[in-house]
Amino acid sequence: SFYTRRCITEDLSWSLVTVPPLTELCLQHIVHNFEKNPILNYLLPEHQKKVVDRLSTSLPLTVTANIVSHEEYWKRCCMERWQVCDVSNYGGSWKRMFFERHLENILKFFIPNTTDPKEVLDLVPLCKGYVRKLEIDQFLPPLWVDQKESSDLSDTEDEAELGEVYMHHYDLRDLLTDLPHLQELHLTYGVKSCGMNFEWSLFNFTDLDCSNLATAVKMCRNLKVFKLTRSKVDDDKIKLLARNLQHHPCLLELDLSHNLIKDHGAQALGKLISHSKLEALNLCNNQICHLGAQALAQGLAESSTLTSLNLRLNFLEDKGGEAIGRALLTNSSLKSLHLGSNNLSERTAAVFSQVLAQNTTLTSINFSCNHLGLDGGKQLLKGLANNKTLTELDLRHAEVEQETDFLIHETVWANREAARLRSLQHPTTETL
Repeated sequence: SFYTRRCITEDLSWSLVTVPPLTELCLQHIVHNFEKNPILNYLLPEHQKKVVDRLSTSLPLTVTANIVSHEEYWKRCCMERWQVCDVSNYGGSWKRMFFERHLENILKFFIPNTTDPKEVLDLVPLCKGYVRKLEIDQFLPPLWVDQKESSDLSDTEDEAELGEVYMHHYDLRDLLTDLPHLQELHLTYGVKSCGMNFEWSLFNFTDLDCSNLATAVKMCRNLKVFKLTRSKVDDDKIKLLARNLQHHPCLLELDLSHNLIKDHGAQALGKLISHSKLEALNLCNNQICHLGAQALAQGLAESSTLTSLNLRLNFLEDKGGEAIGRALLTNSSLKSLHLGSNNLSERTAAVFSQVLAQNTTLTSINFSCNHLGLDGGKQLLKGLANNKTLTELDLRHAEVEQETDFLIHETVWANREAARLRSLQHPTTETL
């Protein structure tokens, strides 16, 4: 008989594993068609994660914003777009970081009369649940049609008025009133990196800009921190802003540093201090003289909430310094005061000697870059004799005698050490 031999050949590399499970095929299909049919929320948690891990970061925000909540996805979006990403500045939320920075970017490069306002407004329904803070350090003015076309290029008043028309910036009213969770707003009306195209007109904060902003901030009911710096804000503009902020329900911190505020503006802010819940006011590098300081002192005497006041780099002189000091004989809320670079001398130090002897709230005073002199230093040392609360007194470049400065430093250091030990014994109390 004849044997027929059958040979069965096998592919040793073949395995059942290489056939994707049906679940895997379905997930691939969902990822591939996500833009048209984003059915993420119908999936089990472990399947959701698999889909999100494969989603492209270039998907339209209209698709992802209100559907994808997985932080890993938004972390990828942030890391691919920005070199520096410190999520601790955004409450630990990558999604919040993405939407805040994305919105800031659009606003920084928005050109009135050129950029379509829909670019901002269409983003609002997508980002309004996540935006807590906005920092916009430039606002671009509208593009000029052609400055050279005007027949007369002289600096006439008419031309200045015409220029004003072309200088209004993006109107924040449309946006801010639709961001219910906004708590911090930092603005600078200027242009960064303008290079050789520098013109003062690029830094105009117009009356209309101010009026729009005042209305927007007033309607921003949850705002706690408002910073408007380096924007050439003058007395008239600050009066309007202060009037709109007077009965704000939440505002705690106001930073108006590096502007053009003089005495009349300071008077409006003095009224604001006494009629609001404001806790911190920064007026560093303005043009406030003694009359403005006296108005601020009056507000300080009536305030029960202000804990920090910064008047560095103004022109208070002794009349202003003395007024602030006298207010602190009755005020019991202020903890930190900066009077650096205000041309103060021994007269102010004499009043503060009394303040240090009586006030039990102040923990920090800065007198740097003044002319307190030898006698001024001695007056402060005398006032500190029984003071147990001051933990910081800056007298650098205040022309105080070296030995006096050393003795003052010893007293303040002892207070600081005692405060540190108290905070260790009672961890619930506020640490310094």
